[in-house]
Parts: sequence; structure tokens; C-alpha cells
Amino acid sequence: MASTATVAAPHSLAAAHPEPRGLWSWITTVDHKRIGILYGATAFFFFLVGGLEALLIRVQLAVPNNNFVSADLYNQLFTVHALTMIFGALMPLTAALFNYMVPLQIGARDVAFPRLNALSYWIYLFGVLFFNTGMLLKLGPNSGWFAYAPITTKQFSPGLNMDFYVLGLQILGLSSILASLNFIVTIVNMRAPGMRLMRMPIFTWMTLITNVLIVTAMAVFTIAVTELMFDRVFGSAFYDINKGADPLLWQHLFWMFGHPEVYILILPIMGMVSEVIPTFSRKPLFGYNVMVFSGVLIGWLGWGVWSHHMFATGMGPIADSFFSLSTMLIAIPTGIKIFNWLGTLWGGSIRFTTAMLFSLAFLAMFTIGGISGVMHAAAPSDLQQTDTYFVVAHIHYVFFGGTVLGLWSGIYYWYPKVFGRLLSERAGQVHFWLTLVGMNITFFPMHFLGMLGMPRRIFTYADNMGFNEMNALISAGSFILALGTLVFAINLALSWKFGRRAGANPWGASTLEWSIPSPPPVYNFAVIPIVHSRMPLWEGDAAKSSGIPHGRVEEETEQVTLMGRKVGEVADPESDVNVMSPHQDIHLPPPSYWPIVLAAGISMIFIGLLFRNVGGAAHNLWFMTPAGALLTVVAIYAWAFEPGHSHEH
Repeated sequence: MASTATVAAPHSLAAAHPEPRGLWSWITTVDHKRIGILYGATAFFFFLVGGLEALLIRVQLAVPNNNFVSADLYNQLFTVHALTMIFGALMPLTAALFNYMVPLQIGARDVAFPRLNALSYWIYLFGVLFFNTGMLLKLGPNSGWFAYAPITTKQFSPGLNMDFYVLGLQILGLSSILASLNFIVTIVNMRAPGMRLMRMPIFTWMTLITNVLIVTAMAVFTIAVTELMFDRVFGSAFYDINKGADPLLWQHLFWMFGHPEVYILILPIMGMVSEVIPTFSRKPLFGYNVMVFSGVLIGWLGWGVWSHHMFATGMGPIADSFFSLSTMLIAIPTGIKIFNWLGTLWGGSIRFTTAMLFSLAFLAMFTIGGISGVMHAAAPSDLQQTDTYFVVAHIHYVFFGGTVLGLWSGIYYWYPKVFGRLLSERAGQVHFWLTLVGMNITFFPMHFLGMLGMPRRIFTYADNMGFNEMNALISAGSFILALGTLVFAINLALSWKFGRRAGANPWGASTLEWSIPSPPPVYNFAVIPIVHSRMPLWEGDAAKSSGIPHGRVEEETEQVTLMGRKVGEVADPESDVNVMSPHQDIHLPPPSYWPIVLAAGISMIFIGLLFRNVGGAAHNLWFMTPAGALLTVVAIYAWAFEPGHSHEH
């Protein structure tokens, strides 16, 4: 059977498609790899911003009766910290890897809509800058990332703080929806010949599921936040209880987005870990088919658990019972994934690289977060823990122990492919141990603080509550965590210039992105590869190929065994459709400045609304809205008549 091998770029191709240089080339780029780097650099910067906000919170809470920051600024800090981390850092960091890796993993030259991809990035950048401008002006959102209405309507939150929330999140939400539609179309339509659905790398599978979740969940949140914007800016009454609004309407709409958001942030990580563990165990992933369908099931069940965030609102025993059961059910596919990763490790020839260490830490830390999540599934237990620091501990074991550790694993794994150089393993080990120790000192005591009754989101506490020692310990741990992140940032910067050069496949991995040079040429593949199995680069390796199924029957049929004996088979659906032809000329879209112009116009429409209800000279800035609308129309018109691609043979 033919194998997919590394293909050096022919000199004529490299000459015909040189790497563009200069700042203007980055502003006008539509190359998925460059857009991935832009997403990654911007998101990592805002990860540091969110981390700085967290440090300020911990300084304030380090001792009782502290007045390091005011109560109002504290409210802004914990709100903007959450929003910056979720929408400004973690989601875009996963989007960075979607952008860079998915087209390479499926054997494509770019995403389906390259200019739309650039538009998504610029809208994200303008949105996150606008959002954080509020914080710099000490007018940041101050009602928690959930922004419960009617508390956040104009009547109860009269300042501009929540205007930054509703307008900023609409800009960011638009970016997410556009990017997700692009990824879905790319994965469904642009796979290399032979790459059936059940041959796709697990990271690409989890990307597909995640982006379906983003499109559907963001739609619900967009409705909710648009209604809140109309209430605040135009005086409508969607959340006005005096005019008949349901006081729980916002909570239902928000958590229908908010809980799938957890899986939006964790499913890509499950995909990354599923690439790292087999590579460094030097054996195929155990139970590929089950891993795929457990990911689908997590995405599906994620839509039926939102009201476990609302047990304390008094929904009644039937609703409480339903959402308790559905929340417990989601532990099943999650547990399946944990056992499959352990099954992959079992009997493997394990290499403890930094990427592998972060993946192993992810398994342990995310499991702790999952177990405390099951505690929240039981309504009586949840009622005791609601609005205490126990919830803060749980969410950070999921988001930091799960999403962040997994992201660091993915970055150590794919950094050589992106920049052609290896990150320092020595600095990586320092980063790993500081992070693991720091996060457990920071977040684990929060479980006990919560059980002792310390409420979350409080500005300070009295010194006779029994909270002093653990708060001091937590604050010390947060600085260890910050030190680890500083080591990571230095490692990223120095390795980019001085790191050891990486070949095409420094880890001996199995998927298509490792078949081309590091970093990849602008056209990715000189010839579109033809795929014969799930692990094309391991086909010729006798030590690993025995675990790779070949052919439709083996790949798309899951054998059910009991006590080692086959008792049945489950056939997976037909999937050999919509793949690319290998006989393609190289079509690369030309650079374009219209995506950034259009993003500026769209952002101006929303930003101008901020000034509609402001007095004084600033009120005149409201005309940014019609000016932005005009710029948007002009940009769309010019975009529509711009040539779509260059044509080189």
C-alpha cells in the first residue's frame, strides 16, 4: 500500500509562490497559516491581560479587610477577567490551531473561504480591543460574565459598563459564527482524496463538532444579547418585569449558550490530547470510533444540561430531576474518553516530552474538575455550593486544568510545525512543574473555602471568618502560576529565534501535517495527498501499522466484544463523499485589504451605539453608526468584485 511521504517543494513552485514579507502582507493576508498565527499571538497577549486581572483579584483577597482596589473596580476585574479569558484568549487560542492545523490535517491548501477567515480575525481583534477599552476607562462590565437581566438593564445598571458588554460581545460573537461556518464547510468539502470521515484525525473531528456547537449556541446568545441591547439602547422591554417579562428568560437563554460553551472550550482540547498521547506512546489511539462518537454525544448532551445552573431559582422537582439526570449522563462519554486515553498509554513506549506531560496533567486535572461537576449535578448538593468558592474551584479545574493545560500541550506539540523550531524542553519542564504546582495551590483550597461558606464575587471579608490562611495560600499559588507563564512566554519568544531547528516530522507523528516541511510553504502541499488510512505516515512502520485499520469494513465497523469474544458489529454511516480531487492546480487567493475595512465598518456600527445615550460632545460620536453602515456597504460591494484567486500551473 502506498504511503504518504514528505514531499519537498519543487523549486519552480517555491519561486512561483514566495513567502510574502512586511507589515502590509500581514494586514492583507488571507493565508490560513498566517491568520492562525495572528489569532495565536493576539489571544496569548489577552491571556496575559486576563492573567494580570486575576493577579489583581488575588492581591485584593490575600488579606482580610483589604482596600487595594475599590469595590466597583473589583466587580469590573472579576467580570472582565472571565470575559477576557473565555472570549479574548481561550476560544481564539483554539481557533488559532483550527486555522493552522485543520487544512493541513485534511490535505487542503486553505480554508473554504480565505477572505471570510481574515474578516473573522479582524472582527475579533476590534471586538476584544473595544471590550478592554472599557476596562482601561474603568467602565468595564461589572455584573459577572453571565450578566443576569433584569439586573443589567438600564434601570439597575445605568452606566456605560454593561453597554461595553452587550456591544462588545455582539462583535465577538459575529466573529465566532463566521469562523465556525468556514471551518464546517472546509472540513465537509475539502478533505483530500481517500480521507473519509472515519479517517479524519481526531483533532479535526473535535473541531467539526465544536464549530457546530459554536454556530448553534452563539445563535441563542446573540438573540439574548441583542434583546438586552435593545432594552438598554432603544428602551424596549424584553427583560422589563413591570411590563410582563419573565425574570428567568435571560438565565435560560444565557445558559443555553453558557453550558455548551464549556464543551466549546474542552472538545478541541480532547482532540489535541488525542493527537499527542498516541504520538508519544508510539501506538495508535485506542478506540478511535468510540472516541469520535463520544465526542458527538458530549456535544449533543451539552444542549440538555443548561438548567443545572439554575437549581437555586426554584424550577421545581420535575425540572430539577431532568437536568440532574442529563448532567450525570454526560459523565459517561467523558469517562469513555478518559479510559480510551489510558488504554492508549497502556503498553505504549512512552516519551515524557513537555507536550506529553501537559497531556497527562490534563487527564488528572480535568478528571478532578469533572468529579466536582458531578457534585453540581445533584440538586441538593448544588444548592449548598451555589455562589460559593467551590464553584470557582470547579470551573478553574475545568478551564485551567482542562483547557489551558491541553492548549499548552498542543502548542508544544505543533510549535515546530508552525515556526520550524523546537521549543526548549528544559524551559518547558520548568514551565510544566511551576504550572502544575501553582494551579493546585491556587485552585484546590478553593474547594474548602467554598465548603466553609466563603461566597464568590465578594470584594473583601472580615478577619474572623476563618478564611485568612487559605486566601493567603491561594494568592501565593497564583504568583507561582504567573511565574510559570512568564517562563512559557520567554520560551516562546526565544525559541522562535534561537530554538533547535525541527525537521518535517520531529515527533514521528502519523497525520498529514507532518508530511510537509516545517514551516509549510504557502501552498501547503505540492501535490494533494491521497490518503489510504487514518495514520498515513505510520503505514510503513511495522511496529505501529498493526493497530491501524485498513479498508472500509475495518475502519467503519465497530466490533462489540464481551470477555474477549466478538458478540456484534455496529456499522458507521457512509462517509466517502465530498472529498477533493488530487488533480488540482495551485489556486491561492490574493491578499486583500477589504476584510479589515469591512471589519472596521461592522465594529463602528456597534461602537457608535455606545454614544447614543451619552451627554455632551461625546454624543455626536453616535454618528459612527451610520458611517460604519456606509463603510460596510462599500466594503461588501468592493469585496464582491475583487478577483477570488491567482491561477498558477
